[in-house]
Amino acid sequence: MISHRTTARGALLLALAAVAAAAMSITRPSGAGASGDGAAAVPRIVFPLLSDVPVYDNYRDPRVNGSHAGIDIEGAPRRTPVLAAEAGRVRWHTTAPRAGCMLYLYGASGTTYLYIHLNNDRTLRNDNQGRCADTAYVVADGARVTAGELIAWNGDSGDADGNPHLHFEVHPKDGPDVNPLPYLKRAERLLFPGRVGTRFALGLRGVLVGVGPGRLTVRASAVRWWPNGRWVTLADRVVTLRLPPGATISRTEGTRAGASRGDARDDVTVFTAPGKVTPEALRGDDFALRAARILEPDGRVVELEPTEPEQPASG
Repeated sequence: MISHRTTARGALLLALAAVAAAAMSITRPSGAGASGDGAAAVPRIVFPLLSDVPVYDNYRDPRVNGSHAGIDIEGAPRRTPVLAAEAGRVRWHTTAPRAGCMLYLYGASGTTYLYIHLNNDRTLRNDNQGRCADTAYVVADGARVTAGELIAWNGDSGDADGNPHLHFEVHPKDGPDVNPLPYLKRAERLLFPGRVGTRFALGLRGVLVGVGPGRLTVRASAVRWWPNGRWVTLADRVVTLRLPPGATISRTEGTRAGASRGDARDDVTVFTAPGKVTPEALRGDDFALRAARILEPDGRVVELEPTEPEQPASG
């Protein structure tokens, strides 16, 4: 399944044998990962990184020890959130030296996904000081997850040392690998990660580009989620939020509704009201989020509705 560089023929053979044996030793969760005629086709997946990085076809590129069994998604920084491509169950795998910190996702459709080279650094530097269990994974070994849930952190473990990227494989019906490119090209790119049905709130940094009855639109350049989130850069994601009943926003209140795309300055931070995670909210669909308050560039807070105890502090 994994095809990467190595330095010696003897080491190559040993590594290949170790990977094959280790992969075979992982127990398939009941009801997931089993091959057979009844397994469904690969569904539309969630893009496996919370990132707007482009995807290039490097599937079956030549390697010293064979051809490339997946696609390397390059350009996302170390510790970029790694997301569940579909609902299913995860298994950790930490004994393949070339793969480093690795995760199997056994999807509900019968498709198996491999996430390889996850984070093994304790800091944002390439320190290689972390154990996979402490630095790579966000969910427990064997956990059931929903599509778009945060499951791990991107990194450069194994033979990717110094080159953070995610090696991603797709195995329909838990069988041979196929080119992930078509699935990645049409994958849903989420606004934030989350487990469907749990509570959340967001912060969106950006430029307020539209205000109207019952709505406001922000061109977001960064997002943060609560609980347990952090600020992650976006590539100019336009999000339209609902306003609470009776709330109004003056266009003179520090907003610039006519701001051009060339203006990269972050003018406001819009905080959403707490709610339950839904697929629509994860995608940032129009009106799936409700604005609760706005932090202006001068530090002034515009309250759009009473603050709830679970709402995050401004900032």
